[in-house]
Amino acid sequence: MRRLLIRPGAIGDLIVSLPALESFSADYLEVWVAECNVPLIRFADAVHSIGSTGLDMLEFAELPVLVERLRSFDSIISWYGSNRHEFRHTVERLCLPVRFLPTLPTDTTLHAIDYYLNQVEQTEPRASASGFRRAIVPPQPRQDYAVIHPFASAPQKRWPLEKFREVARLLKMPVRWCAGPEEDLADAVRIDNLYDLACWLARARIYIGNDSGISHLATAVGTPAIVLFGPTDPAVWAPRGSRVLYPMNKIEPADVIVAVVETV
Repeated sequence: MRRLLIRPGAIGDLIVSLPALESFSADYLEVWVAECNVPLIRFADAVHSIGSTGLDMLEFAELPVLVERLRSFDSIISWYGSNRHEFRHTVERLCLPVRFLPTLPTDTTLHAIDYYLNQVEQTEPRASASGFRRAIVPPQPRQDYAVIHPFASAPQKRWPLEKFREVARLLKMPVRWCAGPEEDLADAVRIDNLYDLACWLARARIYIGNDSGISHLATAVGTPAIVLFGPTDPAVWAPRGSRVLYPMNKIEPADVIVAVVETV
């Protein structure tokens, strides 16, 4: 069977759904994701960015090459377009073998990882869905430095930068600041390729950050992580395996230092 998985979303959205994606087995498995996430997909026969496929134009222009490509799959599991009526209508009219799944958890009693694993079991009752996740990167030699990533996608998810600086001052180890291409932070390490970034994070002794995709990535590669949460519900979205401090507006630098001492 030829199967296609279409998973939009940012870094954290992908990482919490990786165990589910890996549970959708097939003789041939292809995955389409956001462009930045392409380097993180290591379990599929092929991986492409959604933008490169022309999928975002399907409801406006039925490109023959794209339609033929989609029809070559026996099964398409898509989190893309699940809330777009016109897109779904186009898929139905073209008789494409697409099964749409909700993009965001609708059951707030479950962690996001378990929610997406439940989708596998509901879609394919015979599938052996589990929380097992292949290693994103090979084992890396641990080095004596802390990584601090003081950013997040929304302002309300960001602990004050001056408090992160105080944590860095109090830590008893060298600190490497981490930032994305558009994030303003002098002397920060910037690694655009997420696989290379994952390897670098895996070598850190400890990671400290906000509710962000990079925090999910650090935790996923096995780095001990302190993650500051709020207002998002950590019971649903916290990186599994991290040490979570919550709520953010009650956290002080001393609390982070205590968590670091108890974790490393």
